[in-house]
Amino acid sequence: MAYVAGIVFTAITIIAFFVFFKKLGKIARNIHLGKPFQIKDQKGKRIQNVLLLAFGQKKMFRNPLVAILHLFVYVGFVIINIELLEIIIDGIAGTHRIFKPYLGSFYDFLINIFEVLAFLVLVACVVFFARRNMGRIKRFTDKDLAGWPKSDANAILIIEIVLMSLFLTMNAADAEANYLISSFLKPLLSNVNASTQSTIEHTAWWLHILGIYAFMNYLPYSKHLHIILAFPNAYYAPLIPKGQMHNMPSIQNEVLYAMQPELAPTNAAAPEKFGARDVMDLSWKNLMDAYSCTECGRCSAACPANITGKLLSPRKIMMDTRDRLEAVGKNIDTNKQFVDDGKSLLHDYISVEELRACTTCNACVEECPVSISPLDIILELRRSLVMEESNAPSEWNGMFSNIENNFAPWKFAPDDRDAWTNQ
Repeated sequence: MAYVAGIVFTAITIIAFFVFFKKLGKIARNIHLGKPFQIKDQKGKRIQNVLLLAFGQKKMFRNPLVAILHLFVYVGFVIINIELLEIIIDGIAGTHRIFKPYLGSFYDFLINIFEVLAFLVLVACVVFFARRNMGRIKRFTDKDLAGWPKSDANAILIIEIVLMSLFLTMNAADAEANYLISSFLKPLLSNVNASTQSTIEHTAWWLHILGIYAFMNYLPYSKHLHIILAFPNAYYAPLIPKGQMHNMPSIQNEVLYAMQPELAPTNAAAPEKFGARDVMDLSWKNLMDAYSCTECGRCSAACPANITGKLLSPRKIMMDTRDRLEAVGKNIDTNKQFVDDGKSLLHDYISVEELRACTTCNACVEECPVSISPLDIILELRRSLVMEESNAPSEWNGMFSNIENNFAPWKFAPDDRDAWTNQ
């Protein structure tokens, strides 16, 4: 029987990891649909960002209580899953706590630490579930989260509560074990015979590991993917001052050639397009930002346009970008290459009204715990609107015309710039 169980467990393990890495491969492919973008500078500063922002969750500590609870969930869940190695070996080999004879009292110490962390994770998840569903925090009740996003967030919390409960139940039902937290559950099993107690332990063990495998494969479809992508995203976060925009070399060259025609090449090809209309026109970093979004809504809560009731929501910008990227990926899976579906990120997913509401204040970038920049995507889409579609408000068009003709936003000749001094 144990031999058969080992074979079944091994097969399930192989399938679970195969499906997981296959989906991660598709996500990596989708990210690389973006345009090349070189990021190789200041490696020391980037490693520091990974340690402070991803591992240390520096920005979360602007709200210390929430940050501590989140740290319990993050650290607890990661460290507890170290035990996954033992569970997998036990499942394949048909052993029971294979590391215990080798680690002795240190093994008991580790399990006690794991149990304390599991309890903290459980408590934190219960608090977060109540806060998200019974609190009156606007960013958790916005229409951005209607439908699947709200269900996804709740599902993650419920799954973690169940997994931690199964871990503690498994330890409590182990007749040979007596650990710090699960020992409080043992009285509940005092009237249960040894055979039934063993069945409870094995059932909890199977449900725990199968739950972890299920959660692992749910992860790539969920906002919880940020627990993986937060680290590379923090590493590749922009280090330029906030508010400094990436200039378009093709436009800079046009200005240069207008001022110094002798520098203009005779065979220069015109740029294929300006800005971004669809996800393929964005950089791979923009697309990784979209997959890294935690949907926490801190960006939208800090956005002055959103606060004043305008349509713009930086969180929705990231969610729409990810949704469009997933649709493009499925299109490629079906057709082996992208076949025009008549849709684009601009207009079909993100409206002109949303883009024009942005003040480029960088509040969304400043607030994001994992260094996402919705502003980069907004700017690229606005460039496409203005330079590809000539779609700009009349006030902007007047300013553009004045800059083109007078080299200033105002409608008077350059020679008259100092006329105001004679008033």
